[in-house]
Amino acid sequence: MYHSVADCSEDPYRVTVAPARLERQLGWLRRRGLRGVSVAELLAARARGGGRNLVGLTFDDGYADFLDNALPVLSRWGCSATLFVLPGRLGADNAWDPQGPRKPLLTAEGVRRAAEAGVEIGSHGLTHIDLTRADDAALKEETAESRALLEELTGVPVTGFCYPYGTVDQRAVEAVRAAGYGYACAIDPGELNGPHVLPRVHVGQNDTAVRLFLKYRLHRLRRRPVAGLR
Repeated sequence: MYHSVADCSEDPYRVTVAPARLERQLGWLRRRGLRGVSVAELLAARARGGGRNLVGLTFDDGYADFLDNALPVLSRWGCSATLFVLPGRLGADNAWDPQGPRKPLLTAEGVRRAAEAGVEIGSHGLTHIDLTRADDAALKEETAESRALLEELTGVPVTGFCYPYGTVDQRAVEAVRAAGYGYACAIDPGELNGPHVLPRVHVGQNDTAVRLFLKYRLHRLRRRPVAGLR
């Protein structure tokens, strides 16, 4: 789970990784015979009984720096990824973070460019609100409407969703499933299980080779297998 790829000298939420650090992290994966792919590609491979050499890479929020700073690095290492964007905030910024810095988000054209480059586009909701606190109308807008807008924008089916803030409950899961998503990403969904609450490991600027290895090992020990996935 990545977010922004840019200068990280001012990063109170630890959501930024420098391009040079991303370069080293992807190199670490490739030297171990692993390849970063979109979540959709990973799940398809798992459904066929394969995918042991694949790692799902996700970038949350749809920051504008993805095109200039992340995409070239992914391409150099032969990797792809899933980019979770907010169609209700295209061309705006990360206003949900009360502390700076303000980071611009991708425009509609930027999202299309990422999709044309082979990046899977998924929904991060419409406006980045906590779905566990949303009323029924807002919950439908954040899930179903965001999917419809992204499909209209990109011209391709949108099958992936990502819960803002990583917060999720059974009601949010049901709304995401009802909206037609094939999978959804969380962070640590607790007792919830299944393809609509996939757990992820946060990757940050301080994650060196040793830290990545430890995160990988501890995550495998801590998380039980996801029901419905082989």
